[in-house]
Amino acid sequence: MVPRHSHRIPKPSVRLQGYHLYHVNSLAPGATSSSMSGTRYPLSHYVTHAHLSPSHRSFACAISTIVEPTTFEQANNDPKWQVAMQSELLALEQNHTWTLIRLPPGHRAIGCRWVFKVKYHSDGSVERYKARLVAKGFTQREGIDYKETFAPVAKLITVRCLLAVASVRNWSLHQMDVQNAFLHGDLGEEVYMQLPPGLRRQGEYDACRLNKSIYGLKQASRSWFHKFSTAIHQAGYQQSKADYSLFTKVRDHSFTTVLIYVDDMIITGNDEEAIRDLKLFLHTHFRIKDLGPLKYFLGVEVARSSQGISISQRKYTLDILDEAGLLGAKPAKFPMEENLKLSPTEGQILHDASKYRRLVGKLIYLTITRPEISYAVHVLSQYMQQPRKPHLDAVHRLLRYLKGAPGQGLLFPSKGDLILTGYCDADWARCAITRRSVTGYCVFLGGALVSWKTKKQTTVSRSSAEAEYRAMASATCELTWMKYLLDDLCVDHHMPAKLYCDNQAALHIAANPVFHERTKHIEIDCHVVRERIQLGVITTAYVRTGAQLADIFTKPLGQGTFRSLLGKMGVIDIHIPP
Repeated sequence: MVPRHSHRIPKPSVRLQGYHLYHVNSLAPGATSSSMSGTRYPLSHYVTHAHLSPSHRSFACAISTIVEPTTFEQANNDPKWQVAMQSELLALEQNHTWTLIRLPPGHRAIGCRWVFKVKYHSDGSVERYKARLVAKGFTQREGIDYKETFAPVAKLITVRCLLAVASVRNWSLHQMDVQNAFLHGDLGEEVYMQLPPGLRRQGEYDACRLNKSIYGLKQASRSWFHKFSTAIHQAGYQQSKADYSLFTKVRDHSFTTVLIYVDDMIITGNDEEAIRDLKLFLHTHFRIKDLGPLKYFLGVEVARSSQGISISQRKYTLDILDEAGLLGAKPAKFPMEENLKLSPTEGQILHDASKYRRLVGKLIYLTITRPEISYAVHVLSQYMQQPRKPHLDAVHRLLRYLKGAPGQGLLFPSKGDLILTGYCDADWARCAITRRSVTGYCVFLGGALVSWKTKKQTTVSRSSAEAEYRAMASATCELTWMKYLLDDLCVDHHMPAKLYCDNQAALHIAANPVFHERTKHIEIDCHVVRERIQLGVITTAYVRTGAQLADIFTKPLGQGTFRSLLGKMGVIDIHIPP
Protein backbone atom coordinates (compact mmCIF):
# COMPACT_ATOMS: atom_id res chain seq x y z
CA MET A 1 0.00 0.00 0.00
CA VAL A 2 1.37 3.39 -0.95
CA PRO A 3 1.46 5.73 2.09
CA ARG A 4 -0.88 8.68 2.14
CA HIS A 5 0.37 12.16 1.47
CA SER A 6 0.18 14.59 4.35
CA HIS A 7 -2.22 16.73 2.33
CA ARG A 8 -5.56 15.71 0.82
CA ILE A 9 -4.76 16.63 -2.79
CA PRO A 10 -1.69 17.54 -4.83
CA LYS A 11 -0.83 21.21 -4.87
CA PRO A 12 -2.60 22.57 -7.94
CA SER A 13 -0.31 25.52 -8.62
CA VAL A 14 1.99 23.52 -10.89
CA ARG A 15 -0.49 21.44 -12.88
CA LEU A 16 -2.96 24.28 -13.42
CA GLN A 17 -0.64 26.96 -14.79
CA GLY A 18 -1.37 26.17 -18.42
CA TYR A 19 -4.89 25.21 -19.43
CA HIS A 20 -5.59 24.18 -22.97
CA LEU A 21 -8.43 22.85 -25.05
CA TYR A 22 -8.40 20.80 -28.20
CA HIS A 23 -10.68 21.58 -31.10
CA VAL A 24 -12.03 18.55 -32.96
CA ASN A 25 -13.59 19.03 -36.37
CA SER A 26 -15.94 16.39 -37.66
CA LEU A 27 -13.57 15.74 -40.56
CA ALA A 28 -9.83 15.80 -40.91
CA PRO A 29 -8.37 18.66 -42.96
CA GLY A 30 -8.99 18.03 -46.62
CA ALA A 31 -11.28 15.05 -46.03
CA THR A 32 -14.88 14.77 -47.11
CA SER A 33 -17.73 12.79 -45.64
CA SER A 34 -17.63 10.34 -48.54
CA SER A 35 -13.94 9.66 -48.06
CA MET A 36 -14.11 8.98 -44.32
CA SER A 37 -15.55 5.44 -44.50
CA GLY A 38 -16.24 5.48 -40.79
CA THR A 39 -12.70 6.51 -39.82
CA ARG A 40 -12.23 9.05 -37.04
CA TYR A 41 -8.89 10.81 -36.83
CA PRO A 42 -6.97 11.45 -33.59
CA LEU A 43 -6.99 14.85 -31.96
CA SER A 44 -3.41 15.47 -33.04
CA HIS A 45 -4.65 15.95 -36.62
CA TYR A 46 -6.28 19.24 -35.70
CA VAL A 47 -5.19 20.73 -32.39
CA THR A 48 -5.34 24.32 -31.18
CA HIS A 49 -4.68 25.69 -27.71
CA ALA A 50 -6.80 28.13 -25.76
CA HIS A 51 -5.97 29.30 -22.23
CA LEU A 52 -8.94 29.40 -19.95
CA SER A 53 -9.76 32.41 -17.79
CA PRO A 54 -8.13 32.96 -14.39
CA SER A 55 -11.60 32.78 -12.79
CA HIS A 56 -12.04 29.17 -13.93
CA ARG A 57 -8.54 28.34 -12.70
CA SER A 58 -9.45 29.79 -9.29
CA PHE A 59 -12.70 27.84 -9.32
CA ALA A 60 -10.97 24.52 -10.03
CA CYS A 61 -8.47 25.15 -7.24
CA ALA A 62 -11.10 26.22 -4.70
CA ILE A 63 -13.36 23.18 -5.05
CA SER A 64 -10.36 20.92 -4.51
CA THR A 65 -8.99 22.48 -1.32
CA ILE A 66 -11.88 23.05 1.10
CA VAL A 67 -12.73 20.00 3.22
CA GLU A 68 -16.39 19.47 4.09
CA PRO A 69 -17.34 17.86 7.44
CA THR A 70 -18.97 14.46 7.38
CA THR A 71 -20.55 14.38 10.87
CA PHE A 72 -22.53 16.73 13.10
CA GLU A 73 -19.78 16.62 15.73
CA GLN A 74 -17.17 17.87 13.25
CA ALA A 75 -19.39 20.68 12.00
CA ASN A 76 -20.48 21.74 15.46
CA ASN A 77 -16.89 22.69 16.29
CA ASP A 78 -16.77 25.25 13.46
CA PRO A 79 -18.68 28.56 13.87
CA LYS A 80 -19.31 28.76 10.11
CA TRP A 81 -21.14 25.44 10.06
CA GLN A 82 -22.97 26.26 13.29
CA VAL A 83 -24.43 29.34 11.60
CA ALA A 84 -25.32 27.24 8.52
CA MET A 85 -27.22 24.70 10.65
CA GLN A 86 -29.11 27.38 12.55
CA SER A 87 -30.04 29.03 9.24
CA GLU A 88 -31.40 25.74 7.92
CA LEU A 89 -33.43 25.11 11.06
CA LEU A 90 -34.86 28.63 10.87
CA ALA A 91 -35.86 28.11 7.22
CA LEU A 92 -37.54 24.81 8.09
CA GLU A 93 -39.51 26.38 10.91
CA GLN A 94 -40.56 29.40 8.83
CA ASN A 95 -41.78 27.04 6.12
CA HIS A 96 -43.88 25.15 8.71
CA THR A 97 -42.15 21.96 7.67
CA TRP A 98 -43.02 20.25 10.94
CA THR A 99 -44.99 20.50 14.13
CA LEU A 100 -43.30 19.60 17.40
CA ILE A 101 -45.28 16.93 19.23
CA ARG A 102 -44.99 14.08 21.68
CA LEU A 103 -44.70 10.86 19.68
CA PRO A 104 -48.08 9.06 19.76
CA PRO A 105 -48.11 5.51 21.17
CA GLY A 106 -47.69 2.83 18.50
CA HIS A 107 -45.87 5.11 16.07
CA ARG A 108 -42.19 5.15 15.16
CA ALA A 109 -40.14 8.24 14.32
CA ILE A 110 -37.61 8.02 11.50
CA GLY A 111 -34.11 9.37 12.08
CA CYS A 112 -32.35 12.32 10.46
CA ARG A 113 -28.83 13.66 9.93
CA TRP A 114 -26.96 16.68 8.62
CA VAL A 115 -25.25 16.85 5.22
CA PHE A 116 -22.73 19.63 4.61
CA LYS A 117 -21.77 21.25 1.32
CA VAL A 118 -19.74 24.31 0.32
CA LYS A 119 -21.34 26.41 -2.44
CA TYR A 120 -19.06 28.41 -4.76
CA HIS A 121 -19.33 31.46 -6.97
CA SER A 122 -18.34 31.02 -10.62
CA ASP A 123 -14.92 32.58 -9.88
CA GLY A 124 -14.15 29.99 -7.22
CA SER A 125 -14.83 32.11 -4.15
CA VAL A 126 -17.02 30.64 -1.41
CA GLU A 127 -20.63 31.71 -1.72
CA ARG A 128 -21.94 30.06 1.45
CA TYR A 129 -21.68 27.07 3.72
CA LYS A 130 -24.77 24.95 3.21
CA ALA A 131 -26.07 22.58 5.91
CA ARG A 132 -28.99 20.41 4.87
CA LEU A 133 -31.14 18.31 7.18
CA VAL A 134 -31.84 14.92 5.62
CA ALA A 135 -34.30 12.29 6.84
CA LYS A 136 -33.14 8.69 7.05
CA GLY A 137 -35.62 7.45 4.49
CA PHE A 138 -34.26 3.91 4.60
CA THR A 139 -36.08 3.48 7.92
CA GLN A 140 -39.48 4.33 6.39
CA ARG A 141 -42.07 1.56 6.08
CA GLU A 142 -43.96 1.07 2.83
CA GLY A 143 -47.69 1.58 3.13
CA ILE A 144 -47.26 3.39 6.45
CA ASP A 145 -44.76 6.22 5.93
CA TYR A 146 -44.98 6.33 2.13
CA LYS A 147 -46.83 4.94 -0.89
CA GLU A 148 -45.79 6.12 -4.39
CA THR A 149 -42.15 7.20 -4.73
CA PHE A 150 -41.27 7.37 -8.44
CA ALA A 151 -40.04 10.71 -9.80
CA PRO A 152 -38.27 11.34 -13.14
CA VAL A 153 -34.57 12.21 -13.04
CA ALA A 154 -32.74 13.76 -15.97
CA LYS A 155 -30.74 11.22 -17.97
CA LEU A 156 -27.06 12.07 -18.05
CA ILE A 157 -27.09 11.37 -21.79
CA THR A 158 -29.60 14.21 -22.07
CA VAL A 159 -27.21 16.49 -20.18
CA ARG A 160 -24.38 15.68 -22.60
CA CYS A 161 -26.64 16.12 -25.65
CA LEU A 162 -27.82 19.48 -24.35
CA LEU A 163 -24.23 20.64 -23.84
CA ALA A 164 -23.24 19.42 -27.32
CA VAL A 165 -26.12 21.31 -28.96
CA ALA A 166 -25.48 24.44 -26.89
CA SER A 167 -21.81 24.37 -27.86
CA VAL A 168 -22.47 24.18 -31.61
CA ARG A 169 -25.27 26.76 -31.54
CA ASN A 170 -23.45 29.06 -29.11
CA TRP A 171 -26.28 29.09 -26.58
CA SER A 172 -25.58 30.52 -23.15
CA LEU A 173 -25.84 28.05 -20.27
CA HIS A 174 -27.36 29.15 -16.97
CA GLN A 175 -27.46 27.22 -13.73
CA MET A 176 -30.22 27.64 -11.15
CA ASP A 177 -30.52 26.12 -7.71
CA VAL A 178 -33.80 25.72 -5.84
CA GLN A 179 -33.29 26.46 -2.17
CA ASN A 180 -34.87 23.78 0.00
CA ALA A 181 -36.60 22.37 -3.06
CA PHE A 182 -38.16 19.37 -1.35
CA LEU A 183 -39.77 21.64 1.24
CA HIS A 184 -42.10 22.91 -1.48
CA GLY A 185 -43.70 19.49 -1.84
CA ASP A 186 -46.88 18.79 0.10
CA LEU A 187 -46.83 15.66 2.24
CA GLY A 188 -50.01 13.60 2.40
CA GLU A 189 -48.82 10.72 4.59
CA GLU A 190 -48.55 10.78 8.38
CA VAL A 191 -44.80 10.79 9.01
CA TYR A 192 -42.95 11.39 12.29
CA MET A 193 -39.26 12.29 12.57
CA GLN A 194 -36.82 12.46 15.48
CA LEU A 195 -35.67 15.88 16.66
CA PRO A 196 -32.74 17.09 14.50
CA PRO A 197 -29.25 17.14 16.05
CA GLY A 198 -28.68 20.66 17.35
CA LEU A 199 -32.36 21.37 18.01
CA ARG A 200 -32.97 21.68 21.71
CA ARG A 201 -35.71 19.52 23.16
CA GLN A 202 -38.64 21.78 24.02
CA GLY A 203 -40.67 20.63 27.01
CA GLU A 204 -42.35 17.29 26.56
CA TYR A 205 -41.95 17.31 22.75
CA ASP A 206 -39.72 14.51 21.51
CA ALA A 207 -40.61 14.25 17.79
CA CYS A 208 -41.68 16.21 14.71
CA ARG A 209 -44.87 15.60 12.75
CA LEU A 210 -43.87 16.41 9.15
CA ASN A 211 -46.28 18.68 7.28
CA LYS A 212 -44.15 18.97 4.13
CA SER A 213 -41.62 16.73 2.47
CA ILE A 214 -37.99 16.92 3.48
CA TYR A 215 -34.78 15.69 1.89
CA GLY A 216 -34.24 11.99 2.36
CA LEU A 217 -37.89 10.94 2.44
CA LYS A 218 -38.70 8.31 -0.14
CA GLN A 219 -41.62 10.35 -1.52
CA ALA A 220 -39.81 13.72 -1.38
CA SER A 221 -38.62 13.67 -5.00
CA ARG A 222 -42.08 12.77 -6.28
CA SER A 223 -43.77 15.55 -4.30
CA TRP A 224 -41.26 18.18 -5.45
CA PHE A 225 -41.30 17.16 -9.11
CA HIS A 226 -45.10 17.25 -9.20
CA LYS A 227 -45.01 20.76 -7.74
CA PHE A 228 -42.38 21.96 -10.24
CA SER A 229 -43.90 20.38 -13.36
CA THR A 230 -47.30 21.86 -12.52
CA ALA A 231 -45.76 25.33 -12.24
CA ILE A 232 -43.60 25.12 -15.37
CA HIS A 233 -46.57 24.04 -17.46
CA GLN A 234 -48.29 27.26 -16.45
CA ALA A 235 -45.41 29.15 -18.09
CA GLY A 236 -46.15 27.47 -21.43
CA TYR A 237 -43.42 24.81 -21.35
CA GLN A 238 -43.99 21.34 -22.76
CA GLN A 239 -42.64 18.18 -21.15
CA SER A 240 -40.42 16.05 -23.37
CA LYS A 241 -41.58 12.50 -24.02
CA ALA A 242 -37.98 11.36 -24.50
CA ASP A 243 -36.87 12.67 -21.10
CA TYR A 244 -39.57 13.76 -18.67
CA SER A 245 -37.12 16.05 -16.85
CA LEU A 246 -36.69 18.20 -19.98
CA PHE A 247 -39.11 21.07 -20.61
CA THR A 248 -39.09 23.16 -23.79
CA LYS A 249 -40.87 26.22 -25.12
CA VAL A 250 -40.98 27.20 -28.80
CA ARG A 251 -42.41 30.53 -29.98
CA ASP A 252 -41.71 31.39 -33.62
CA HIS A 253 -37.89 31.49 -33.78
CA SER A 254 -37.48 31.56 -30.00
CA PHE A 255 -36.42 28.35 -28.23
CA THR A 256 -35.88 27.91 -24.50
CA THR A 257 -35.34 24.74 -22.51
CA VAL A 258 -34.87 23.82 -18.87
CA LEU A 259 -33.45 20.51 -17.65
CA ILE A 260 -33.99 19.65 -14.00
CA TYR A 261 -32.10 17.11 -11.92
CA VAL A 262 -33.80 17.08 -8.51
CA ASP A 263 -33.17 20.71 -7.42
CA ASP A 264 -30.47 21.69 -9.93
CA MET A 265 -31.46 23.25 -13.26
CA ILE A 266 -29.75 24.00 -16.54
CA ILE A 267 -31.46 26.68 -18.61
CA THR A 268 -30.42 27.42 -22.19
CA GLY A 269 -31.78 28.53 -25.53
CA ASN A 270 -31.39 31.11 -28.28
CA ASP A 271 -33.55 33.83 -26.67
CA GLU A 272 -31.99 35.67 -23.73
CA GLU A 273 -35.17 37.62 -23.08
CA ALA A 274 -37.20 34.41 -22.79
CA ILE A 275 -34.57 33.03 -20.39
CA ARG A 276 -34.88 36.15 -18.22
CA ASP A 277 -38.68 35.77 -18.23
CA LEU A 278 -38.32 32.13 -17.16
CA LYS A 279 -36.01 33.07 -14.28
CA LEU A 280 -38.46 35.74 -13.13
CA PHE A 281 -41.31 33.23 -13.28
CA LEU A 282 -39.38 30.70 -11.22
CA HIS A 283 -38.46 33.37 -8.65
CA THR A 284 -42.15 34.13 -8.11
CA HIS A 285 -43.02 30.49 -7.43
CA PHE A 286 -39.97 29.10 -5.61
CA ARG A 287 -36.91 30.24 -3.69
CA ILE A 288 -34.47 30.17 -6.60
CA LYS A 289 -30.80 31.14 -6.62
CA ASP A 290 -29.17 32.13 -9.91
CA LEU A 291 -25.70 30.56 -9.92
CA GLY A 292 -24.67 32.29 -13.15
CA PRO A 293 -22.94 30.49 -16.04
CA LEU A 294 -22.83 26.72 -15.77
CA LYS A 295 -19.63 25.69 -13.99
CA TYR A 296 -20.30 22.77 -11.67
CA PHE A 297 -23.28 20.45 -12.11
CA LEU A 298 -23.81 17.12 -10.29
CA GLY A 299 -20.10 16.91 -9.48
CA VAL A 300 -19.16 17.59 -13.12
CA GLU A 301 -16.85 20.52 -13.82
CA VAL A 302 -17.80 22.47 -16.95
CA ALA A 303 -15.34 24.74 -18.77
CA ARG A 304 -16.10 26.76 -21.88
CA SER A 305 -13.92 28.49 -24.44
CA SER A 306 -14.13 29.43 -28.09
CA GLN A 307 -13.13 25.86 -28.94
CA GLY A 308 -16.11 24.27 -27.19
CA ILE A 309 -17.35 22.96 -23.86
CA SER A 310 -15.34 20.47 -21.84
CA ILE A 311 -16.56 18.42 -18.89
CA SER A 312 -14.57 16.48 -16.30
CA GLN A 313 -14.79 15.14 -12.75
CA ARG A 314 -11.36 16.14 -11.51
CA LYS A 315 -12.32 16.87 -7.90
CA TYR A 316 -14.42 13.72 -7.69
CA THR A 317 -11.52 11.65 -9.04
CA LEU A 318 -9.08 13.15 -6.53
CA ASP A 319 -11.51 12.41 -3.70
CA ILE A 320 -11.65 8.74 -4.76
CA LEU A 321 -7.86 8.53 -4.92
CA ASP A 322 -7.60 10.17 -1.51
CA GLU A 323 -10.07 7.70 0.01
CA ALA A 324 -8.11 4.77 -1.43
CA GLY A 325 -4.78 6.22 -0.25
CA LEU A 326 -3.40 6.27 -3.80
CA LEU A 327 -2.68 9.97 -4.31
CA GLY A 328 1.03 9.17 -4.39
CA ALA A 329 0.77 5.98 -6.44
CA LYS A 330 2.65 5.43 -9.68
CA PRO A 331 0.26 6.11 -12.61
CA ALA A 332 -0.71 3.32 -15.02
CA LYS A 333 -0.96 3.81 -18.78
CA PHE A 334 -4.27 1.97 -19.33
CA PRO A 335 -7.12 0.84 -17.05
CA MET A 336 -6.93 -2.97 -17.11
CA GLU A 337 -4.37 -5.60 -18.07
CA GLU A 338 -5.06 -6.94 -21.54
CA ASN A 339 -5.10 -10.62 -20.58
CA LEU A 340 -6.54 -10.27 -17.08
CA LYS A 341 -8.83 -13.13 -16.07
CA LEU A 342 -10.93 -12.52 -12.96
CA SER A 343 -12.92 -15.27 -11.28
CA PRO A 344 -15.61 -15.18 -8.56
CA THR A 345 -13.93 -18.11 -6.77
CA GLU A 346 -10.17 -17.51 -6.99
CA GLY A 347 -8.21 -15.47 -4.48
CA GLN A 348 -8.56 -14.55 -0.83
CA ILE A 349 -11.96 -13.19 0.25
CA LEU A 350 -11.76 -9.61 1.51
CA HIS A 351 -12.48 -9.22 5.21
CA ASP A 352 -14.03 -5.79 4.66
CA ALA A 353 -16.05 -5.90 1.44
CA SER A 354 -17.58 -2.44 2.06
CA LYS A 355 -14.41 -0.67 0.90
CA TYR A 356 -14.49 -2.50 -2.44
CA ARG A 357 -18.21 -1.81 -2.92
CA ARG A 358 -17.80 1.85 -2.05
CA LEU A 359 -14.93 2.35 -4.50
CA VAL A 360 -16.68 0.55 -7.36
CA GLY A 361 -19.89 2.47 -6.68
CA LYS A 362 -18.00 5.74 -7.00
CA LEU A 363 -16.26 4.55 -10.15
CA ILE A 364 -19.65 3.83 -11.73
CA TYR A 365 -20.56 7.50 -11.30
CA LEU A 366 -17.18 8.51 -12.72
CA THR A 367 -18.10 6.92 -16.07
CA ILE A 368 -20.25 10.02 -16.69
CA THR A 369 -17.20 11.73 -18.16
CA ARG A 370 -14.71 8.85 -18.48
CA PRO A 371 -16.00 6.50 -21.21
CA GLU A 372 -12.68 4.67 -21.43
CA ILE A 373 -13.13 3.07 -17.99
CA SER A 374 -16.63 1.75 -18.73
CA TYR A 375 -15.51 -1.79 -19.52
CA ALA A 376 -13.22 -2.06 -16.49
CA VAL A 377 -15.96 -0.79 -14.17
CA HIS A 378 -18.45 -3.16 -15.83
CA VAL A 379 -16.22 -6.13 -14.99
CA LEU A 380 -15.41 -5.02 -11.44
CA SER A 381 -19.05 -4.38 -10.58
CA GLN A 382 -19.85 -8.07 -11.12
CA TYR A 383 -17.98 -9.05 -7.94
CA MET A 384 -19.73 -6.77 -5.45
CA GLN A 385 -21.37 -9.63 -3.54
CA GLN A 386 -18.17 -11.39 -2.49
CA PRO A 387 -15.08 -9.46 -3.64
CA ARG A 388 -11.66 -11.05 -3.40
CA LYS A 389 -8.11 -9.73 -3.36
CA PRO A 390 -7.55 -10.00 -7.16
CA HIS A 391 -10.67 -7.90 -7.66
CA LEU A 392 -9.38 -5.21 -5.28
CA ASP A 393 -6.00 -5.29 -7.03
CA ALA A 394 -7.80 -4.61 -10.32
CA VAL A 395 -9.61 -1.68 -8.71
CA HIS A 396 -6.29 -0.25 -7.53
CA ARG A 397 -4.88 -0.69 -11.04
CA LEU A 398 -7.81 1.31 -12.42
CA LEU A 399 -7.27 4.00 -9.79
CA ARG A 400 -3.61 4.24 -10.75
CA TYR A 401 -4.73 4.86 -14.32
CA LEU A 402 -6.98 7.66 -13.10
CA LYS A 403 -4.04 9.07 -11.11
CA GLY A 404 -2.25 9.70 -14.39
CA ALA A 405 -4.89 12.20 -15.58
CA PRO A 406 -7.55 12.99 -12.94
CA GLY A 407 -8.84 15.93 -14.96
CA GLN A 408 -9.43 13.98 -18.16
CA GLY A 409 -12.87 14.40 -19.68
CA LEU A 410 -14.84 15.09 -22.85
CA LEU A 411 -14.87 17.98 -25.29
CA PHE A 412 -18.01 19.10 -27.10
CA PRO A 413 -16.68 21.10 -30.08
CA SER A 414 -18.18 24.47 -30.95
CA LYS A 415 -18.02 23.75 -34.68
CA GLY A 416 -19.43 20.94 -36.74
CA ASP A 417 -22.75 19.41 -37.65
CA LEU A 418 -25.31 17.77 -35.37
CA ILE A 419 -25.54 14.40 -37.12
CA LEU A 420 -25.80 11.14 -35.17
CA THR A 421 -23.17 8.49 -35.78
CA GLY A 422 -22.94 5.21 -33.90
CA TYR A 423 -20.39 2.41 -33.50
CA CYS A 424 -21.38 -1.01 -32.16
CA ASP A 425 -19.32 -4.06 -31.33
CA ALA A 426 -19.54 -7.32 -29.41
CA ASP A 427 -17.01 -9.67 -27.89
CA TRP A 428 -18.39 -13.15 -28.45
CA ALA A 429 -18.61 -15.44 -25.36
CA ARG A 430 -16.50 -13.00 -23.36
CA CYS A 431 -17.72 -14.17 -19.95
CA ALA A 432 -15.82 -17.33 -19.02
CA ILE A 433 -18.49 -18.37 -16.50
CA THR A 434 -21.72 -17.88 -18.46
CA ARG A 435 -20.25 -17.70 -22.00
CA ARG A 436 -22.41 -14.66 -22.66
CA SER A 437 -21.12 -11.97 -24.98
CA VAL A 438 -20.44 -8.34 -24.13
CA THR A 439 -22.14 -5.53 -26.05
CA GLY A 440 -20.44 -2.19 -26.52
CA TYR A 441 -21.56 0.88 -28.41
CA CYS A 442 -20.91 4.61 -28.57
CA VAL A 443 -22.83 7.44 -30.22
CA PHE A 444 -21.46 10.75 -31.50
CA LEU A 445 -23.48 13.90 -32.06
CA GLY A 446 -21.34 15.65 -34.62
CA GLY A 447 -17.84 15.56 -33.10
CA ALA A 448 -19.07 15.06 -29.54
CA LEU A 449 -19.26 11.70 -27.80
CA VAL A 450 -22.61 11.79 -25.97
CA SER A 451 -23.59 8.17 -25.29
CA TRP A 452 -21.85 4.85 -24.66
CA LYS A 453 -22.51 1.56 -22.94
CA THR A 454 -20.88 -1.70 -21.92
CA LYS A 455 -23.29 -4.51 -21.04
CA LYS A 456 -23.29 -8.27 -20.85
CA GLN A 457 -25.92 -9.75 -23.17
CA THR A 458 -28.91 -11.43 -21.54
CA THR A 459 -28.66 -14.69 -23.50
CA VAL A 460 -25.90 -16.85 -24.94
CA SER A 461 -25.19 -16.20 -28.62
CA ARG A 462 -24.48 -19.20 -30.83
CA SER A 463 -22.15 -17.28 -33.15
CA SER A 464 -20.18 -14.05 -33.32
CA ALA A 465 -22.60 -12.80 -36.00
CA GLU A 466 -25.51 -13.25 -33.59
CA ALA A 467 -23.63 -11.44 -30.82
CA GLU A 468 -22.83 -8.54 -33.17
CA TYR A 469 -26.44 -8.42 -34.34
CA ARG A 470 -27.65 -8.10 -30.76
CA ALA A 471 -25.17 -5.27 -30.25
CA MET A 472 -26.58 -3.56 -33.35
CA ALA A 473 -30.09 -3.88 -31.91
CA SER A 474 -29.01 -2.15 -28.68
CA ALA A 475 -27.29 0.67 -30.57
CA THR A 476 -30.30 1.04 -32.87
CA CYS A 477 -32.64 1.54 -29.91
CA GLU A 478 -30.29 4.19 -28.52
CA LEU A 479 -30.09 6.05 -31.83
CA THR A 480 -33.87 5.94 -32.21
CA TRP A 481 -34.39 7.42 -28.76
CA MET A 482 -31.79 10.10 -29.38
CA LYS A 483 -33.56 11.20 -32.56
CA TYR A 484 -36.70 11.78 -30.48
CA LEU A 485 -34.63 13.78 -28.00
CA LEU A 486 -33.12 15.92 -30.77
CA ASP A 487 -36.61 16.65 -32.08
CA ASP A 488 -37.51 18.08 -28.67
CA LEU A 489 -34.34 20.21 -28.80
CA CYS A 490 -35.39 21.54 -32.23
CA VAL A 491 -32.45 19.86 -33.97
CA ASP A 492 -33.50 18.84 -37.46
CA HIS A 493 -32.10 15.36 -38.09
CA HIS A 494 -33.69 14.37 -41.40
CA MET A 495 -30.77 12.16 -42.43
CA PRO A 496 -30.63 8.52 -41.30
CA ALA A 497 -28.21 7.98 -38.44
CA LYS A 498 -25.21 5.96 -39.59
CA LEU A 499 -24.32 2.87 -37.56
CA TYR A 500 -20.91 1.27 -38.09
CA CYS A 501 -20.27 -2.42 -37.48
CA ASP A 502 -17.18 -4.54 -38.18
CA ASN A 503 -19.02 -7.82 -38.80
CA GLN A 504 -20.16 -8.44 -42.38
CA ALA A 505 -22.52 -11.28 -41.45
CA ALA A 506 -24.39 -9.10 -38.95
CA LEU A 507 -24.71 -6.38 -41.61
CA HIS A 508 -26.21 -8.91 -44.03
CA ILE A 509 -28.68 -10.15 -41.40
CA ALA A 510 -29.74 -6.57 -40.68
CA ALA A 511 -30.34 -5.78 -44.35
CA ASN A 512 -31.93 -9.05 -45.53
CA PRO A 513 -33.71 -12.09 -44.04
CA VAL A 514 -30.73 -14.35 -44.75
CA PHE A 515 -29.01 -17.18 -42.86
CA HIS A 516 -32.31 -18.71 -41.72
CA GLU A 517 -30.68 -21.52 -39.74
CA ARG A 518 -28.50 -19.01 -37.89
CA THR A 519 -31.24 -16.50 -37.11
CA LYS A 520 -34.53 -18.34 -36.56
CA HIS A 521 -33.89 -18.59 -32.80
CA ILE A 522 -33.09 -14.87 -32.37
CA GLU A 523 -35.73 -12.91 -30.49
CA ILE A 524 -38.08 -10.72 -32.50
CA ASP A 525 -36.93 -7.56 -30.72
CA CYS A 526 -33.47 -7.95 -32.25
CA HIS A 527 -34.97 -7.48 -35.70
CA VAL A 528 -35.69 -3.86 -34.80
CA VAL A 529 -32.49 -3.16 -36.75
CA ARG A 530 -34.00 -4.33 -40.03
CA GLU A 531 -37.22 -2.45 -39.32
CA ARG A 532 -35.41 0.84 -38.64
CA ILE A 533 -33.33 0.44 -41.79
CA GLN A 534 -36.49 0.03 -43.83
CA LEU A 535 -38.03 3.11 -42.18
CA GLY A 536 -34.93 5.17 -42.98
CA VAL A 537 -34.14 5.90 -39.34
CA ILE A 538 -30.65 4.38 -39.54
CA THR A 539 -28.30 3.13 -42.19
CA THR A 540 -25.56 0.60 -41.55
CA ALA A 541 -22.00 0.57 -42.82
CA TYR A 542 -18.90 -1.55 -42.43
CA VAL A 543 -15.87 -0.32 -40.54
CA ARG A 544 -12.64 -2.26 -40.27
CA THR A 545 -11.85 -3.71 -36.86
CA GLY A 546 -8.86 -1.41 -36.32
CA ALA A 547 -11.13 1.65 -36.63
CA GLN A 548 -13.97 0.24 -34.53
CA LEU A 549 -14.23 2.72 -31.64
CA ALA A 550 -16.69 0.54 -29.73
CA ASP A 551 -13.90 -2.02 -29.28
CA ILE A 552 -12.82 -0.10 -26.17
CA PHE A 553 -16.18 -0.97 -24.52
CA THR A 554 -16.05 -4.75 -25.04
CA LYS A 555 -12.65 -5.95 -23.86
CA PRO A 556 -9.44 -4.87 -22.09
CA LEU A 557 -6.99 -3.50 -24.64
CA GLY A 558 -3.24 -3.09 -24.71
CA GLN A 559 -1.64 0.32 -24.37
CA GLY A 560 -1.13 0.94 -28.10
CA THR A 561 -4.67 0.06 -29.19
CA PHE A 562 -6.21 1.74 -26.15
CA ARG A 563 -4.40 5.05 -26.74
CA SER A 564 -5.18 4.96 -30.45
CA LEU A 565 -8.93 4.56 -29.93
CA LEU A 566 -9.02 7.01 -27.03
CA GLY A 567 -7.45 9.71 -29.17
CA LYS A 568 -10.34 9.45 -31.65
CA MET A 569 -13.13 9.85 -29.11
CA GLY A 570 -12.77 13.51 -28.11
CA VAL A 571 -11.29 12.70 -24.69
CA ILE A 572 -9.03 15.52 -23.47
CA ASP A 573 -7.44 16.88 -20.29
CA ILE A 574 -7.56 20.67 -19.94
CA HIS A 575 -5.49 20.51 -16.75
CA ILE A 576 -2.28 19.41 -18.49
CA PRO A 577 -0.04 22.23 -19.77
CA PRO A 578 0.30 22.36 -23.58
